[in-house]
Amino acid sequence: MRAPALLCALPAVLATACTAPLREEINWNRVDLARERTAIEAFQAHDQKLQDVGWKLVRGNAGICARTIPAVGLQLQDMASYGSPAIARRALGLARDFAVQTAAAESPAGQSGAFRPNREIAALSGTDPNQWEAGARFDWERLARAHDHVDAVLADRGALTVAFADGGEAALAPVPVCATRFELMGEGRRAVADGNRVVIGIRFPAFAYPEDMFAGVVAHELAHNLLGHSDWLDHHGRRQGNVRRAEREADRLMPWLLANAGYDPEAALRFMQEWGPRHSGGILRERSHDGWDERAEFIAAELPAIQALLEESGKADWSVHFRREIAPLPAASSEQGASAGG
Repeated sequence: MRAPALLCALPAVLATACTAPLREEINWNRVDLARERTAIEAFQAHDQKLQDVGWKLVRGNAGICARTIPAVGLQLQDMASYGSPAIARRALGLARDFAVQTAAAESPAGQSGAFRPNREIAALSGTDPNQWEAGARFDWERLARAHDHVDAVLADRGALTVAFADGGEAALAPVPVCATRFELMGEGRRAVADGNRVVIGIRFPAFAYPEDMFAGVVAHELAHNLLGHSDWLDHHGRRQGNVRRAEREADRLMPWLLANAGYDPEAALRFMQEWGPRHSGGILRERSHDGWDERAEFIAAELPAIQALLEESGKADWSVHFRREIAPLPAASSEQGASAGG
């Protein structure tokens, strides 16, 4: 979802890419490469914030969630996913298509120090993704294939070796995390979850909030995945009342997930108090959600139990102590999801 829209939304990188003909005919005299690179780096800064927060959440809750995968916290980028691969390559100084996008700060990739943004990649455990066929532009499928390849290598071999175009190499050992990816959309103001991913639009207002409050919205979306809401809604129907119950559960689980990730669980409440009056209140609010003040009350009601558990054991084990409002399906699939946006 991230790559195809990326350059349509960025202010500099191919502002006309979405209406340009498929075949690239570039007048390089009219291309401001410095501006293109600045736009890419601005997108990466938002993505870095999302990946850092997402990693803390899935890593901190890995001992509790039902499904975990081995991960290293590495995100790639593929020039084929840009509106003009040629301009993107030149702006970033790349000869190939694949490079580092982000490395989550506390992940194996982030801690290695080898995965600086835009470092060109030659191979992933012996496989060169640059050799895979790709479309002329806006091809997100090859990038998804590369991430799937990394996941498969980590699951099968228990390690990932990355060869860089500059001759360097880095070996990474994974750690278990809750099975969810985090993706930044190049446009939009919404946050959604589809069971395998949390996807947030670059214009979502909470990007401007302090990290712990921004983590609240990421935790809300992650909660949908961890609680299997989409499967439940598919089974029981997506009537307004059912959706509201799922949204309420996701709100209530927010502070639990934050606490296990090392954040102050009260940041979930502060997020709702900041975001709600501006974006979730009044007569125009979505009826699939409770009013923001009610949502804040539901979040606040979870805090005493979380604090008691943290003092007792240092962990807020929501798999045991969180009160479900909906009965989970007997065998929840990995294809889960829900709409959120607060």
